[in-house]
Amino acid sequence: MKIALIQQKFYQNREKTIKRTVKAIKEASKHKAKLVILQELHQSEYFCQSEDTKFFEYASSWKEDLTFWSSVAKKYRVVLVTSLFERRTAGLYHNTAVVFEKDGTIAGKYRKMHIPDDPGFYEKFYFTPGDLGFEPIQTSVGKLGVLICWDQWYPEASRIMTLKGAELLIYPTAIGWFREDKKREKARQLKSWMTIQQSHAIANGVPVVSCNRVGFEKDSSEVIEGIEFWGNSFVCDPQGELIAHAKHQKQTILYANINKKRTQEVRDIWPFLRDRRIDTYDDLLKRYCD
Repeated sequence: MKIALIQQKFYQNREKTIKRTVKAIKEASKHKAKLVILQELHQSEYFCQSEDTKFFEYASSWKEDLTFWSSVAKKYRVVLVTSLFERRTAGLYHNTAVVFEKDGTIAGKYRKMHIPDDPGFYEKFYFTPGDLGFEPIQTSVGKLGVLICWDQWYPEASRIMTLKGAELLIYPTAIGWFREDKKREKARQLKSWMTIQQSHAIANGVPVVSCNRVGFEKDSSEVIEGIEFWGNSFVCDPQGELIAHAKHQKQTILYANINKKRTQEVRDIWPFLRDRRIDTYDDLLKRYCD
C-alpha cells in the first residue's frame, strides 16, 4: 500500500495554506497514494503558542471543514487523515483527527487524549482531553490507529491501539525547537522524538507514520520568539527501521510503501503480545507507585 505524508509550512493565512495542501493531495493521488496523512492542525498556524480566546474562532468552521475535506477525499479517491479544531459547544473544544474514506464518508475520528501544557505549547487552554478512547478506525486500506502529537510519547496509547487491532500507528504532529536552544540540545530532542516512536513500532510489531510540520512560526503574544518546526516526518517498519524520512525544513510529499505481509512475518517471529504478563500489570492504573 502506497501512502503519502504532506509535510509543509503555514502560509500566513488559512486560504493559502489549504490551497497548497489540496494541491499536494492531488499530487499524491496522481502518484497512486491510497492513504494521505496531514500534519497536526494543518489548516492554521500552531496557535497554541499563546493563550488567547480569539483563537477559539478557528473552531467555528468545524462543520464546514468536515464537508470540505470530505469532498477532497472523494475527489482524489484517497483515505485522508486530517487534524481539525472541533467545537462541540462554547467552552468545549477538541483537537480532533477525522479520517475520511475515499468516497468522502467519515470513517471515524479520534480526539487527542494527552494534552500538553508547556511554554509555547499551551494546549490545555484550548483542548478538552478526548473522550472517545483509543479506538482504531476501519478503512478500505486497513485498520488505522490514529493518535496525535503528544500521544506519541505514551506507550500505553500505542499498545491499546494495537491490542484493538490497529495495523498502522499514525501521528499527525506539530513539534519543533526554540531557536535559542543549543545545537546539541536540538539534536537530543529530535533523536528522542524519533526513538520513542520507533520503539512503539518495535514493541507492537506495526509500522509507524509520523507527519510533522515545518517552518518558523512567530509567537503572536511575543512571550517567546516562536517555534521552528523541525519536520523530519518519517515512516518506519514493524522493527523500527526507517522506510522513508523527510528533511528538517524541506516541504515535501513523503511517500512510503507499507507491506502488510512484512508486518505479519515480524509479529510471528517476535510475539511480544503472546508473552505479555497481563496478570501483573495492575500498577499501570496508578498515577505513581509510592
